[in-house]
Order: sequence, then structure tokens, then C-alpha cells
Amino acid sequence: MEKGLDYRIARRRMVEEQLSSRDIQDKRILKAFLEVPRHIFVDPAIGARAYDDCSFPIGLSQTISQPYIQALMMQYLMIRPEDRVLEVGTGSGYQTAILSLLAREVYSVERLPQLSKKAGDALSKIKTGRIRLKVTDGFNGWGFYAPFDKIIVSATIPENPEVLLDQLAEKGLLIAPVSFDGECLMLFSKNDGVINRQRLSECAFVPLLKGVG
Repeated sequence: MEKGLDYRIARRRMVEEQLSSRDIQDKRILKAFLEVPRHIFVDPAIGARAYDDCSFPIGLSQTISQPYIQALMMQYLMIRPEDRVLEVGTGSGYQTAILSLLAREVYSVERLPQLSKKAGDALSKIKTGRIRLKVTDGFNGWGFYAPFDKIIVSATIPENPEVLLDQLAEKGLLIAPVSFDGECLMLFSKNDGVINRQRLSECAFVPLLKGVG
């Protein structure tokens, strides 16, 4: 149970001022952001500021991304209720929760055991869709459950994430921040086994690191 009304007000303000007033028009995404309490995924001392349009540290040199960039990436993915989604970089678990309200199943991998456990604890406190968590190297994806209809990567990767693209279903979409002439959001699509790439916009993320920490 949320304490007080301020968080609900802050969440609605976040959706209205940061998302719908800009270019986030997908009603399912807006509804999901209204439902998921971002403040339980950050340091309690942050309070209602958890809904500000910025990232926050979540420990171990990792961050929770600003709501707008998360919503933008999800909108580009065009997630359907029947989709199976792979999230590379569970982080705080906030994006995981939102994805679970949009898709049929979410498979989320995280290289840092401490973050994965903390995210799992936070997710257990709220109502979500079907979520599976795993501690593993994000570059490896989660081959056992592949292929995935949609893949979202929450840290910067090299230009060609071959293993992840191999786990993408036919007609699937993968979005990720990519090191390519700077850092930019890139949308990958698979059609007849051919990978197409679309450069979207500049961005700034922490790098995706190899191995399990």
C-alpha cells in the first residue's frame, strides 16, 4: 500500500508532463507508467523526486534511466499483449515491471547478482505480469527461451550484438543504445532472416559489461 497521495500525484504529473505532452502517445504505455510506483525501485530518501525527469543511481555504478527514454524505447518496440520480451539489464526492476504490463512474458537478465535480487524484492511488492529473472552476462541473452518477439537493451552495446540478434524472432524488433559514431538509439528489425538497422536519436547510457559481477 502506498503511503500518502503525493506519490500518485507525482506519478500522474510525470506521465502528463514528461510523456504524453511530448511524443509518447501509446495509451498502453501511458497507463503502465501510471500504474507502476517508481519510488519503490530507488533509494527511499529520494521520495517523490523519484518521478522527476532524470536518472538516479541504484548502486554498483548503475542507474535507473529517465522515464521518458524508457517510454520512448518501448514505444518504438510496439509491444503487443502476445509478445515475449527479453530485457537485457534488469537494473532496478522498474522497466521490467512496466514491460510486464505490456507483454505476455518478460525475461530479464542482469549481470550483477545484488541488483537482480534487489529488483526481485521490489517486484514482489507490486502487481506485475509474468516475469522471469536470471543472473547472467547480458551479451548472452537467454537462449533457452529464445526466440523473443521484442528485445530491449538498457546499456550501451557494440554496433552488432550478434548473439542477441540471433535470439530475435522473425519480424521481431530489438532496440538498444549503440556505440556507433558516438552513442545513439538503434532499432534492429528481422525480416526473412535479414537484419535491418535504423538510427533513431542520440542518447547516453552506462556500457553493457561482460561477465557476471
